[in-house]
Parts: sequence; structure tokens; C-alpha cells
Amino acid sequence: MMNRIYLDYSATTPPDPQVVEAMVAVFGSSFGNASSVHSFGREARTILEQSRDRVAHWIGARSDEVFFTSGGTEADNHAVKGLALAGAKIGKNEIIVSAVEHHAVLEPAESLRKAGFNVKLLPVDGFGQVDPDRVKRAITPKTALISLMLANNEVGSINKIDEMSAIARDSGIAFHSDTVQAMGKIKVDVNKLGLDVLSISAHKFYGPKGIGAIYIRKGTRIEPFMEGGSQESNRRAGTENVPLAAGFAKAAELAEARSNEDYQKILDLRKKMLARLSEEFTGLLMNGHPTERLPHILSVSFDSSVTPLDGDAIIMGLDLEGVAVTSGSACTSGSLQASHVLLAMGRDERTARATVRFSLGRYTTEEEINFAADALKRVVERVAKAGTGR
Repeated sequence: MMNRIYLDYSATTPPDPQVVEAMVAVFGSSFGNASSVHSFGREARTILEQSRDRVAHWIGARSDEVFFTSGGTEADNHAVKGLALAGAKIGKNEIIVSAVEHHAVLEPAESLRKAGFNVKLLPVDGFGQVDPDRVKRAITPKTALISLMLANNEVGSINKIDEMSAIARDSGIAFHSDTVQAMGKIKVDVNKLGLDVLSISAHKFYGPKGIGAIYIRKGTRIEPFMEGGSQESNRRAGTENVPLAAGFAKAAELAEARSNEDYQKILDLRKKMLARLSEEFTGLLMNGHPTERLPHILSVSFDSSVTPLDGDAIIMGLDLEGVAVTSGSACTSGSLQASHVLLAMGRDERTARATVRFSLGRYTTEEEINFAADALKRVVERVAKAGTGR
């Protein structure tokens, strides 16, 4: 059987065995509804609140500021729509986002635009970063919220969130950051970053799929996202998923304990892989900031003016070689469209389409990145020979 190499950790991560163990224990013995007052419910409630405490501690928050969701997408939707609707109640109908946000932010923003909100889409520079001065100039008395991601999920560039949140705070504007891709890779502290609202998803750092969290600073005006029950302090109706919360907490605990070890190992591997690829290919462009970036993402594009290639053929060719990668966000990788992130950064459409995003993780080895580099060379030669560039 052909060996398979997984280099798509930005899309999702394999759950850590200790995370699975923590969830299985709860699935098996603590099945009560955490809202029930009997002993079964109280037992489940205890596990839920211990999990909440663990996640809150990790991000420097109070436990009563952390609310479990079904994942990062729900947390982003709650943040954008909830803050906007709260702003509308006091006469503010304007929101500010960047052109490279995840679709879980951009699409709710578009829905709000259709509902009558004014949406300002901030451009980014060639590295995919937002200029804090643009944030300052975009603010008006009607601005209800600013939503800017901490680190980009496609190219890894890190924004100056602390500077931009300070600008928002000085103007009395709520500031949300999608930190889904950054969590578990760099330190995220809500107070040092100056955040009012934050989004997290457990499956990005070796936790389970189907659970995330939204942090809401005490006193922040935000409307509930789901109604139908008083769970999560009336922030998010629905029976709490206690086993997944336990897995989330265990993943957070492990990420905190292994942060330095994982960071350095993955950074070293990424640097070695970039060096290999730079030696093998001409016209190869690295996407994102060279230093202000997450350690695990290596996004490269083949310059269409040097080597015109079909990006979809490259991704499929690598899969046939046993190497799992993507061109960008997992939520849009099935689309034939060029990445909105790369286009916003100034890449032409053909170059943007000829992009490969390698994302490394806790279990990646040097042998795997060398194999992937060799496989990419074989695939590019085949694709170029076949003349499928466009």
C-alpha cells in the first residue's frame, strides 16, 4: 500500500490520542444533560465547567467570558452578526473587515450589507497584512465593529492586532479577531491583544471537530446567535456537547504544554522545506510575510510569467503521489476560483491558481517534507510536459 503523507494541518489536525481518551471517558460514563439538576446532570455540568476553565485560562480570559460553539464558523458568525446587531440598536450600522478574512467572516458581512449595513473592506499589502493606519482612517461615528484575523489561514501572515484593537478601543468600537488558525501555534492572550471578542476552533490544534468557542469580554454588547434555551448563559442555546468540550480542554492543555517544542520543530521543518523548493524550482514565489508569520504554513505559487501551470493538476498530482496538500482554505479548495487572499495580495489569477499550501504539524517528519519536495518536482514536470498550464 502506498504511504500517505499528510501536509494539510491548516485544514484540520489529527486528534491527539490523549484527546480521544479524554472524550471516550466522558462518552462512556458522563452522559447526562449538563442542564439537568439531578446527579447525572451535575456530573456533566462539572466536566463542562472544568473544560471551560481550562480554555479560559489558556487565552487569559475569565471563565464566564468563554462560551462553547459548534466550531470557528459559528463563532465568527456570532461575533460579526451579534456585534453588528447590537451596534444597530444604538444607531451604528457600519462594520470594517479586511479583504483576506475567512469566508466565515466575509459571508456574514455580506449578509449584513444586504440587510442595510455599510461594509468597509480594507485592502492588504503584498504580504497579506492590514495597515493599522487604514483602520484608523476607515473609522466613523457609525462604526459598530471591526473584525480582523490574527493570522491568515492561507499564507500565515500575522497582523498587528494589538495596535489595531487599541485604535478601536480609543474610538469605543468593539473589536473581534478570528484566531482560529493561530491558536496552538503562537501565544494568544485576549488582554495583551486587546480583544473584545475572539473565535476558536478545537480541530486546528489536535482537538475534536464540531466544537469551538467564542470569547466575549465582560460588558461587550452582543446579541445571542442561537435561541431556544438558556444554555451558555443565554449566549448560545442548545444542549452542550460535554464530551467534545472535554476533548477541547485536553487539546488546549497539551498545546500550552508543548507550545515551545512544537513551534521550534515545525519552524525548522518549514525552513528546510522552503530551502529545498527554492533549489528545485525557478519562478517560485513564497506567499506571506517572511518573518511575521505562523510557523507551520508554507504557501508557494508558480509565477505564471515564468512557468504557467494548472494548480488543480498539481494538487491532484501530489495526491496521486501520496501527499495531501491544498491550494488554500479547506473551505474553498474544492472551488476552481483563485484564492481571494492571493488576489487581494496582488497575485495575478494564473499565478494565484498555481499555488500549493503545505502546512506542517506535530507529527510531520523531515523524511516526509523531503518526499513531498521530490513528489512536487515530479508532478510539476509532468504537468508542464502535458501543457495544461493556463
